[in-house]
Amino acid sequence: QVQLEESGGGLVQPGGSLTLSCAASGISVSGCALGWYRQVPGKQRELVGTISSGDRTNYADSVKGRATISRDNAKNTVYLQMNSLKPDDTAVYYCNVNLFGRIYWGQGTQVTVSS
Repeated sequence: QVQLEESGGGLVQPGGSLTLSCAASGISVSGCALGWYRQVPGKQRELVGTISSGDRTNYADSVKGRATISRDNAKNTVYLQMNSLKPDDTAVYYCNVNLFGRIYWGQGTQVTVSS
């Protein structure tokens, strides 16, 4: 069974940093392309960034230069590091994977940026 579980969210001050984790089971992240998304209540879920099976990364303009996606194959986990956090980064963050045409999502982790 494929499962993704996000963790690492919490309350941070503007300008601070946070690293989110997406632990996978039932799949090996080393062979997958994965994405990070975020959603604010009342708005559509938006793409934060992606990492390919070859570890190439792409980021939305809103986080470019402040976000880094990486992968630890030994831990079967994908990470999203966010720096210089802004109040507009407040959202529930989700990871996902497209596995042979089927989309899997985690339950999300809340990030709140506030002083």
